[in-house]
Amino acid sequence: MKIPIVRLLAVAALFAPLAAFGQKNGCIDCHDQLDDELKAPVAAFAADVHREYGLSCEDCHGGNPATDDIGLAKDKSYKGAPARGLIPVFCGGCHADAAAMRAFNPALRTDQLSQYETSRHGLLLKSGDAKVAVCTDCHAVHGILSAKMPKSTIFPWNIPQTCGRCHSDRELMAGYRIPADQVEEYMGSVHAKALFEKKDLSAPACNDCHGNHGAYPPSVTSVAAVCRQCHPSAGELFSQSPHKKAFDELGMGECETCHGNHRIEPPSTSMIGTDAGAVCVQCHDPGSRGFETAAEIRRTLDGFSAAYDEVEGLLGLARRKGVEVSDAEFSLLDVHTVLVSAENLTHGLDAAAISKAVAEGEQALGGVRTAARGAVDEASFRRRGLAVTTAILALFGAALALKVRRMGRLRRGEGSPGSPGPTVP
Repeated sequence: MKIPIVRLLAVAALFAPLAAFGQKNGCIDCHDQLDDELKAPVAAFAADVHREYGLSCEDCHGGNPATDDIGLAKDKSYKGAPARGLIPVFCGGCHADAAAMRAFNPALRTDQLSQYETSRHGLLLKSGDAKVAVCTDCHAVHGILSAKMPKSTIFPWNIPQTCGRCHSDRELMAGYRIPADQVEEYMGSVHAKALFEKKDLSAPACNDCHGNHGAYPPSVTSVAAVCRQCHPSAGELFSQSPHKKAFDELGMGECETCHGNHRIEPPSTSMIGTDAGAVCVQCHDPGSRGFETAAEIRRTLDGFSAAYDEVEGLLGLARRKGVEVSDAEFSLLDVHTVLVSAENLTHGLDAAAISKAVAEGEQALGGVRTAARGAVDEASFRRRGLAVTTAILALFGAALALKVRRMGRLRRGEGSPGSPGPTVP
């Protein structure tokens, strides 16, 4: 019976790592005995993802690993280390070959080289600039780990540091007229707090906005498309707002004009309105329609937020006093959803729609407020009842103590006046 070649390749790929560990490798044996920088690749390669798939030195560098003789090891097939400018094509020899990659990891994309060639890095490299990032700058060289491994240079929470190795180098970035504080700015953003403090791996890092192999600075017309990948509702509302046409005519980026780019602060109602720190006053003058709309929206949201905080405080007070308020707290979560939705509606700049949403939220909040006040009253009633009960018990205890004391005196013959005293022998 003939076995299909596809099945043979699959079996070979499965058992290749085991075979590789048992085979002699003169490259590793020789480099492992060195005391200079040529020993480092051996230590790093021990955990390399390529080794896990059964690949070894000769698969990238050529040569004959079956011999200890250096001259014979570096035979006609020996390629050595590629020049920096040739590294993308060198790696692409396998990673751009769909047939080769299918035998190891069919899910891995094979358009990475073509994507890189369209990136800002790739275009500069093609123009002769060898200082730009190539594969090994992001993925390392011999210690390449799977992107799913937390210690990988391209694991989500390691990406800012990986990109920062170049983009935080002020001297290097000066040659490209690029600010070198981008990673520093990002680390103070709401995105970084979600990624590093909450360990939310869905929070965006550099590559989520700029791309991976096809990395390129987002243009004014593409920033909104990038942001809408995570914030579709806000984007849809903005498209229906008066700002959409105005921003397009002025060539302004939709999202970063108000929120910034790398250092995106947590959104809050303080951004809206006519206060000195509000974003709206950067464009709208006092007395203008936009100025008045901003003030109206801010008043509406502030009133609803203050009412929400009041009820939340009442429930917290009742809970601390020992009253069960879980049902009311659950209902308050629904109100919080309305509050968040109303704040999101600011992207549409429709004051009437915001007022309608707030009115519905205030109606629901009214029921929670009634329950919260009832819980606080119950706590006060319990406290007064406890005080009265304690006082009654104290009086009862005192009366009982006096009664016991009197009975003791009678037992010892110390009764009421006129009663005969103890008999003297």
